[in-house]
Amino acid sequence: MRWHRVRRRYIGWLSLSLMSFTALMLLITYETRWVHPEIHAYFSQSGNLTGQQLATRSRRYLEESLGILLEEGDSEAVAQRARFQIELGYSLFDIGVYRNEYACTVPSLQRLDGLHDTLSRGIVPSPALLSQDLLAPIRCLTEIEMDQLDRRARVTNQFVEETRRHQTQVLMGSLAIYLLGLGFWGMHERRRRQADRATRESLRWMAQALRDPLTGIGNRTALHDDIDAQAGRSLGLILIDIDYFKPYNDALGHPDGDRLLRELVALIAKALGGEARLYRMGGDEFAVLLPCDSAGTLERSCALVVDQVRRAALSHPDHPAGPHVTLSVGGVQFIAACEAFTEAYAAADQALYWVKAQGRDGWQTGRVMPMDRVDSP
Repeated sequence: MRWHRVRRRYIGWLSLSLMSFTALMLLITYETRWVHPEIHAYFSQSGNLTGQQLATRSRRYLEESLGILLEEGDSEAVAQRARFQIELGYSLFDIGVYRNEYACTVPSLQRLDGLHDTLSRGIVPSPALLSQDLLAPIRCLTEIEMDQLDRRARVTNQFVEETRRHQTQVLMGSLAIYLLGLGFWGMHERRRRQADRATRESLRWMAQALRDPLTGIGNRTALHDDIDAQAGRSLGLILIDIDYFKPYNDALGHPDGDRLLRELVALIAKALGGEARLYRMGGDEFAVLLPCDSAGTLERSCALVVDQVRRAALSHPDHPAGPHVTLSVGGVQFIAACEAFTEAYAAADQALYWVKAQGRDGWQTGRVMPMDRVDSP
């Protein structure tokens, strides 16, 4: 239950960290979409900012027409050339922006209309009239140029300031979201580590719950779990009892008794090899579970356990039948299943007590129903 709570928090912090980085990407995308139209408006050839360019071109055409009329003399060809330049200048001058925003535009266009009509008749006006008809529109166009330049400068400065402000906002927002994301990620990592620790702690407690704290081997619960995990397999169950263990404890004390239990576990494990699993059933009683495909395998295993302890010659000062520690062993072969285990345990226990009744220090195998054979020392 605790692990599930930690897991939910872990997923929650992970989601928050991903959301923060997603917000960062959305902010950058928004600012990019804001900057693009502003750049387009500034550098495109649309809007009032182009007015300065049109006024400049119109003024140049009018200045060229003035130069033609003043320098090339009085002739119909000169008048036609000047009229053409005036038409070009007029077309660029006569736009709605200039008419609506500059008071000098309409009077200047009227003067140009009159001059155009005069030149159409092949007449070149006097320099005084030219000064009135052309210089006034040229001055008007110059004012428009200057004003448009001022507008461009203001728009440019505004664009620069807006861009700087938005860049600062993007930088600060990105930094805040980035730090927030790192914070969420750090919390997520902490929760993940807590989840890992909780899992390891749960596994450790589960392992401890299945082990005997004195000897480190499995307990009764572990024996049942291992049988359930091997359902359907042919197994051998061996029950082991230390002969006269209480007198041993009484003579040497419980610390020596505990040491003897650990030594016997090591000897049994050595005798049976790696595939056998040992369990302490309580007190001085042990069980062994091992793969067993025949009665001969079970018999050899029982004999190995008894012989290994005999060869070890562990001292037993109060053994009524000799100076060394001995074992009574009973075994049975069965097919792993919950129901079969109860009968198998009873059969192995019956074989063990048969050995005890015969004087101990020996082994006996049994069947799940009747017993098989006897081998007493």
